[in-house]
Amino acid sequence: MRKNRKIFCNKCGKKFVMNKDIVQEGIFNMEYMWGYFSKKDGEIHSFDLCEKCYDDMISQFIIPVDIRDSNEMI
Repeated sequence: MRKNRKIFCNKCGKKFVMNKDIVQEGIFNMEYMWGYFSKKDGEIHSFDLCEKCYDDMISQFIIPVDIRDSNEMI
């Protein structure tokens, strides 16, 4: 693992607070490999969003995000 990594929100450019290579705030990380029947077959797309940008994104959804409580946090 790289030391002193810097991670930024892909939407607003905010730099995430890190301590010993651990993100110290809410971060939404998405990685998706496009499959058959898309125009992006085989491409892997990934991005990070800060909590505010994530909230802004999902507030535009017509069908809301399914939210459940977790009994365990690692």
